[in-house]
Amino acid sequence: MSRALKSFEYFEPRTVEEVVRILFMYWGEAKVLAGGVDLVPKMRKRQIQPKCLVSIQRIPGIDYIEGDGAKGLRIGALTNLRSIELSPAIQKDYELLHEAIHQIASIQVKNMGTAVGNLCVGTPASDIALPLLVLGAKLRIVGLTQERNVPIERFFIGVGQTVLQPSEIVTEVLLPSPPAATGGAFSKLVRTATDVAKVNVAVTVTVTDGICQDVKIALGSVAPTPIRANKAEEALKGKKLDQETIAEAAETAAEETKPIDDIRSTAEYRKEVTKVLVRRAIEKASKRAKA
Repeated sequence: MSRALKSFEYFEPRTVEEVVRILFMYWGEAKVLAGGVDLVPKMRKRQIQPKCLVSIQRIPGIDYIEGDGAKGLRIGALTNLRSIELSPAIQKDYELLHEAIHQIASIQVKNMGTAVGNLCVGTPASDIALPLLVLGAKLRIVGLTQERNVPIERFFIGVGQTVLQPSEIVTEVLLPSPPAATGGAFSKLVRTATDVAKVNVAVTVTVTDGICQDVKIALGSVAPTPIRANKAEEALKGKKLDQETIAEAAETAAEETKPIDDIRSTAEYRKEVTKVLVRRAIEKASKRAKA
């Protein structure tokens, strides 16, 4: 016998200021609705039962992609993944982000889901968080009395947990200009094309005369949050990117993970896959850096 959904209040504010006032009023018992890709199914399964639903779909002016690789880029809170994937500025200057979104198989998900909404879910398997981590993104957060720009590496604090306060929302993603001579790559392992990643990896590499000047490695599905492989990064900086050095860095990255056994994979397998994906991503990114 199915249970009826619990009743809830529903609001369609027309400004961000209205949104945060409502969130403040319901403090911790309200949910923001953008695309609803994650929220609606969870409500149907009674995994989430908010007292209030706040839709931002009628707020004008928050669906945008502005800027380019020369000046940096801004992505609004209501911008869907498909728009980001098809954006000429993203394809030209932020190829890594385009590559990650392109690997999401479902066109329906990309048409409905937003980048900001994906980040606010706080999943450690996010295909959006990893490229943004290595691209140095910040998130603009608006609350009742203040705005703040938070580096994305400080946004996630646990499985399904972020630094957002109950009366705050993320209004945009801020991407800096990518450094010169830098290439990126994204890779993931999934059981089926539409499945959540067992492991996913994003890498950026800055190369001069064959020497790694800078590198960023982000790993997903291998810890309670998306993480940076800091020790592996340090092992590569200032080194020639030959096969041995890259393989050693991949081993180091795998050791930095804290995976679990779950329905999708085992912790041991995730560690082994991390080595392979990191090695391949570094190789691909370094080739793109030289192009």
